[in-house]
Amino acid sequence: MLILASKSPRRNELLKLTGYSFLTVPAVKDENVPSGTAPGDAVLMLSQQKAEEISESHPNDIVIGADTVVALGNNIMGKPKDETEAFNMLKALSGKTHTVLTGVCIISPDKKISFYEQTEVEFYTLGENEIMQYIASGEPMDKAGAYGIQEKGALFVKRINGDFYNVVGLPVARLARELKSLM
Repeated sequence: MLILASKSPRRNELLKLTGYSFLTVPAVKDENVPSGTAPGDAVLMLSQQKAEEISESHPNDIVIGADTVVALGNNIMGKPKDETEAFNMLKALSGKTHTVLTGVCIISPDKKISFYEQTEVEFYTLGENEIMQYIASGEPMDKAGAYGIQEKGALFVKRINGDFYNVVGLPVARLARELKSLM
């Protein structure tokens, strides 16, 4: 059985694109990485923590853990804790190019595969009112970097270089290839 170790509705929808049947069993432990960890290493650690947590109770299954962060230089942005943090994240991203990284860890009974994909996203310069209206919609509160490229956050995006679905939360093309090698 294939298991997605995530509570993200976006990852659930994206995994369906691969055509595989799967169960969703969310990881519940706190996500932790040491301060100063590079963004690529952080998403690898976090995705592995999720996959390992669920794999412990499902040792005969294939478990997928994933985690997405936004990085502006070495500054890692996860999900905003509140509206003020969401505002500060979006203000920092305004007019700049940032990197979205999604780490994926696949654990099968006899193999572990870990990788991450990164996508560059450039934002237009955003006005404070524009940011406040977006935050008032509630949309940015459960998303890394405080925006959803697949929703109203798309209006901020000037350019993207890389896998669009990676920015949404799961690099499905690469994931499908890795799963094919296991199944």
